[in-house]
Amino acid sequence: MSPSPQPGPVPAHPPRPNGASRTISEASLQRVQNLPGYTTPVFKGKEEQRAKVQAEVAAKGFIARELVANEVNWFYSHLGIDDTYFQNESVSVISDHIIALFGAKVLAYTKHDPNKLVIDLEKIDEKGNGATFIHTSRPGLTSKEGPGATCESRIDALYLDNPTPEKCYRLETYRSTGSISATASQQLRCYFVTKCNFPSPPPPSTRTDGKTDIRTVSDRSFLEKATEHTLQVYQEIVWQVESRSGPVMEVFEVEGSRERRLVIGYKMGGTSRFFSALSNLYHYYQLYSARKYVEQFSNGVTIISLYLNPMPNSSAPPIENSIIQVMKEASLLYCLPDNPFFLDVSDANHAVQEATYAYCGWVFAQHFCNRLGPAYLQLKNTLDESNPAHAEVLNNIKRRFREETFTRESIAQVIHAHSELVRLLYVNFAMIHYPAATDASLMPTLSYQRLQTTQPLSDAELYDKIRRSVPSKQDLQVLESFLIFNKHVLKTNFYQPTKVALSFRLAPDFLPEIEYPKKPFGMFFVIGNEFRGFHIRFRDVARGGIRIVMSRNKENYSINQRMLFDENYGLAATQSLKNKDIPEGGAKGTILPSLGANPRRCFEKYVDAILDLLIPGQSPGIKERLVDLYDKPELLFFGPDEGTADMMDWAAMHARDRGADTWWKSFTTGKSAQRLGGVPHDTYGMTSLSIRQYVLGIYKQLGLREKDVTKVQTGGPDGDLGSNEILLSSDKTVAVIDGSGVISDPHGLNREELVRLAKLRVPVSNFDRSKLSKDGYLVKVEDQDVKLPSGEIVLDGTDFRNGAHFRFKADLFVPCGGRPEAVNISNVAGLVDAEGKPHYKYIVEGANLFFTQQARISLEKRKVVLFKDSSANKGGVTSSSLEVLAGLALSTEEYLDLMIFKDGKPSDFYKSYVKDIQSKITENAAAEFQCIWREHARLQGAKSRTRISDELSSTLNDLQAELEASDLFDDPPSRKGVMQKAIPKTLVDQVGLDTLLDRLPESYQRALFSSWVASHFIYKYGVNGSNVDFFHFARDLAH
Repeated sequence: MSPSPQPGPVPAHPPRPNGASRTISEASLQRVQNLPGYTTPVFKGKEEQRAKVQAEVAAKGFIARELVANEVNWFYSHLGIDDTYFQNESVSVISDHIIALFGAKVLAYTKHDPNKLVIDLEKIDEKGNGATFIHTSRPGLTSKEGPGATCESRIDALYLDNPTPEKCYRLETYRSTGSISATASQQLRCYFVTKCNFPSPPPPSTRTDGKTDIRTVSDRSFLEKATEHTLQVYQEIVWQVESRSGPVMEVFEVEGSRERRLVIGYKMGGTSRFFSALSNLYHYYQLYSARKYVEQFSNGVTIISLYLNPMPNSSAPPIENSIIQVMKEASLLYCLPDNPFFLDVSDANHAVQEATYAYCGWVFAQHFCNRLGPAYLQLKNTLDESNPAHAEVLNNIKRRFREETFTRESIAQVIHAHSELVRLLYVNFAMIHYPAATDASLMPTLSYQRLQTTQPLSDAELYDKIRRSVPSKQDLQVLESFLIFNKHVLKTNFYQPTKVALSFRLAPDFLPEIEYPKKPFGMFFVIGNEFRGFHIRFRDVARGGIRIVMSRNKENYSINQRMLFDENYGLAATQSLKNKDIPEGGAKGTILPSLGANPRRCFEKYVDAILDLLIPGQSPGIKERLVDLYDKPELLFFGPDEGTADMMDWAAMHARDRGADTWWKSFTTGKSAQRLGGVPHDTYGMTSLSIRQYVLGIYKQLGLREKDVTKVQTGGPDGDLGSNEILLSSDKTVAVIDGSGVISDPHGLNREELVRLAKLRVPVSNFDRSKLSKDGYLVKVEDQDVKLPSGEIVLDGTDFRNGAHFRFKADLFVPCGGRPEAVNISNVAGLVDAEGKPHYKYIVEGANLFFTQQARISLEKRKVVLFKDSSANKGGVTSSSLEVLAGLALSTEEYLDLMIFKDGKPSDFYKSYVKDIQSKITENAAAEFQCIWREHARLQGAKSRTRISDELSSTLNDLQAELEASDLFDDPPSRKGVMQKAIPKTLVDQVGLDTLLDRLPESYQRALFSSWVASHFIYKYGVNGSNVDFFHFARDLAH
């Protein structure tokens, strides 16, 4: 039975990609006959069962004999309970339910109030095979007390929220047609949960097009009960769910009635507590459900079907309008199903849109209300930040300020206390970001009509009203943060018909300069049900890793939550220093999953929500055009970081599936080489190559022979940096410290054995002890009470490992792994002996942030030759930058042909391109080393290398920004001359320079041009190069 279209004009829409869903306006035109979508099997043994039940109820003696027949008859014939119940339940359970119902009636009678009649019957199978719940329910109302208040949320938690193909459930629930008794008007709501029984093996598919055949993934009883039309509808929805991330929603109107059927499909695990949240939503619009079904399929799809009707004498908008609004708001509920500002039944003023806005403002306020204020500024101006002790004090005070001013709870109280002001703030937000109707003939949506009923205030009027209405300074600051949020959102997917999380592109102008001295170029703010996240970048064209910040416990989660934005800002700023001589500026993303959340799912939602803001919507009813106040195309480049290394392939492929035809190849770096043409840093030793240039530079400048140099390294042969440091060096390594323990030998560790471990990528705990001298030893983290050759007793191997870098002495220290801030101002004294002599003469920082800035400066004051991380380990970012360039420069066909392995082997082009990358890394690292060394010598050591490195990065970044804004790029000979040198030769030879310049986005070309010019000028003339020097340099660019 196919839906017959309603007469009247249907708006024209572009063709739907991949069988995309109809628009919301079209969806409401689908009609179905007034027949149930499921057949209810008639229970043939019902009369026989009734007789047995009557006998059992009488035998139990709770009900007077003369009343038994009447009560059983009422239960079987007048309540309108579906035959499913009688078929599923045993005689004894039904008898118990009839007695319980009778007892509840007697209790209500003694209270002289038929409305006090509460029924609460349930049976949960202990083996997890299902459950039955029956309770009193008034249609169209969310129960605030009694069994109905928690029943659906329990069903979500017990059966629907965490399904696996082996543990799926189906749910049928309906309202009884009759009332409970002659005096009480309540109806019963019955829920039947049954564990899915999927045939094994599944039946063969009848399809030849490779698509899922719904009959092969369905529960047996669903196939018995579903009508042919229901199977057709669900089949279409299954296909759509499989092809996209967000929920799929369809509405059907039932002929000859005002009933509407809302069908929602989504991937299992995509949301939680959704079934119960939907009831709150349609109750808000004074609708009630006659029947509801939840089906879970073995291919990971869940479908919910709601049969909705308007309440008699309803004061709400007619169902013909409100059903479209229910659909729209269901997509917000999918993102935030347990939003406290919607689920608070004592305050039902907020529709889902207002409540979702309140939630987003709540999270925003948590991060941006706790500002430091004038007292901190005064302190900052008094203390000397270059003094490590002062800097530490300032840092601790900053942390205290953040913790104690505004809590999550106090901000939520303000929102609840001022719900009318929050509503006005929502209207202020919506008037900017609510998309205008694209077709004037379409009815304005209900949310738009609702906006019109509230007189929108200008920003000044709204601020004035808030200021006059809110006497408390703290409350005022919270509500002001909502206004700040409104004014700085440039685009959002808030009103996108389908989404998996909420994303906002913010203008970062509101960040106070006192705390964030370097203003970011742009920031994204993402809120999901089980996570929150940021993305910050310091230039238009920027790249950096996406980090998942995991929390060990509730206390740790609270700390991570408070510090998330600051951590993100710090990481992105550090990345900017490192990205000094490549086109991409610094960027970083952070994701904070809630306790117990699946980190991969959080990452996937984060990426999809950001893509909503990067790819213009083209599919009406799915992804539509947004209000874009930024109004320029944006490109982000994501890289791997803690917790996301194995997710880069998925993100690139997802961007391709979402329609990023030209840039999916460059959207992520760190992709797998064989499958997606990535360039893995560890395989080709990219990061180690730049570290190596600094080590070799020191040897050369100081006339050292490598084999005579003693070295200690953290990060063992099992890691990327540690293994490549071993393979590239030929020094006398006296100790290696890694996650498994400490290996040491004052006479030098056996080089062949170290190389063996590095090639196998196994930790030092596998070192062959027979290769140690009599003074050498291996202490594993699990060891206790170990005696060293010196006679010293090691009580605990883990404690010994954690402090081992403080006990050794050597010429050179190369940290290639370890925790951030392992050496800080409070423990740096441990690297100096009793006579004031440092343990190490030279330090090349391979691992990120191993030393704090204060610790570096302290060591340099003691004449240690130290090169910090942002200079030494930039080989990885150079490699990733050139991976991005290949993705942007090659067409999809060329990329698949040249970058992706064939039969597990790379193409000649790929091998040649990797060599180009390696030589570019070596060239950049050697040039920067020389520049820092020269500048330090020129100043005769008056300025530390750490500060010179930072100044070099800042000067480079500033010059690059100036050049990007200048007209030097517009000079064709200079532009072509620079591009010829900046783009690897393998790529130019393959594609041709002119074709490359046609393909690369102009913003990227400007960034590439300015980064090459800035770095080559400064590496040649130093940070004090004059205007005359630049004139001579620029004159030769075309050659």
